[in-house]
Amino acid sequence: MYLRILHVIETVNPKTGGPIEGVLQQAKAHAACGHMVEIVSNDSSDITGIPIPNFQTYFIRNKRKDSIFYRSLYTWVRSNCQNYDCVIVNGIWGFLPLVVKLALDGTDIPYFVFTHGMLDPWFKRKYPLKHLKKWLVWPWAVYPALRDAEAVFFTCEQEKLLARQSFWLYDCHESVIKFGTEGIPNPNVDCSTLFLEAHPLLLGKRIFLFLGRVHIKKGPDLLVKTIVKLKKEGLWDSDKMRLVFAGPNDNSYAKKIKKLSERVGVSNSIYWTGMVSGNQKWGAFQSAEAFVLPSHQENFGIAVAEALSCGTPVMISTAVNIAEFIKNDCAGLVQQDTLDGTYKLFQHWFALSTADKASMAIAARNCFKNRFHISLTASSIQQEILLALLVRSVIKH
Repeated sequence: MYLRILHVIETVNPKTGGPIEGVLQQAKAHAACGHMVEIVSNDSSDITGIPIPNFQTYFIRNKRKDSIFYRSLYTWVRSNCQNYDCVIVNGIWGFLPLVVKLALDGTDIPYFVFTHGMLDPWFKRKYPLKHLKKWLVWPWAVYPALRDAEAVFFTCEQEKLLARQSFWLYDCHESVIKFGTEGIPNPNVDCSTLFLEAHPLLLGKRIFLFLGRVHIKKGPDLLVKTIVKLKKEGLWDSDKMRLVFAGPNDNSYAKKIKKLSERVGVSNSIYWTGMVSGNQKWGAFQSAEAFVLPSHQENFGIAVAEALSCGTPVMISTAVNIAEFIKNDCAGLVQQDTLDGTYKLFQHWFALSTADKASMAIAARNCFKNRFHISLTASSIQQEILLALLVRSVIKH
């Protein structure tokens, strides 16, 4: 059956992180199966030139009308919903699920919701005042939209279980899908030279790569403090080793991390590339001994899967919800999201033999192919949609 899928998302700006990247990759995977995906968004950005057949993006925003509730989006979805077999909402805040729920009321179009980790209780613990504000809208705006959705998608079992802890008023049809990413287009092509030519100061260095937004939840401060500890123990060579931060670094928190590295005397061990994309991104993964992410909260971790696709072992925290897969497949190292845990990641890595590291690199690539390729995601979502449409058809007749 030929499916027509509409994704609703707050912004398509690639600098915002995983959700839009996931939507675009799903669109390509669905298109490869003959299905159509389109996007409607409140915020425009340049995503032209993406090779996806039958792909269209609509930007619906009226600043005067949509200051609080997205009336323009409601009107657009209400008027165009019959052009699609289903709607997938990406994110739970900003009234997106409520807008879609109200727009589809009285129609036979099902909608699904991706939470994208937004129900993780870490946010409740870290930002209690923000959580209190969210309670003001949860009972009447978010809860009913999740409750009435055909399904709420989670990327792994751990994310689903954690989501139940954020709000006591919670009821929805939970569905764990196989989530993933496209990964490196051709793992046999070496892009490391391209990356190193763009950053010649990294030539000949042992690289440990952090790729993504420099955000407090991802634990970059733990990495900086760990270098201090490793230097004291004689395990970190400032002449030969570099912690590379690859990603947007012009936000206020990134500036704090830069100041921290200067204050504790390890700024010469850290290199900032800024945002990298395309073959340079793949070259960054391929140039690294390991990918590091001591995150305090990560519902999936697209960059983790991308590293695995390159055959790059990962060193991550237990707070990355796919950590158990990494551990079981011997595709990397896993420790607690603490300074001691982050230190143990590096300590363990340095103790591995060359043969052990090579074996882990092979396991990393296999882990990606077997668990996290985007084709598995597309197939999983298609099955959910087809089942929903079948059930509705049976009920209708």
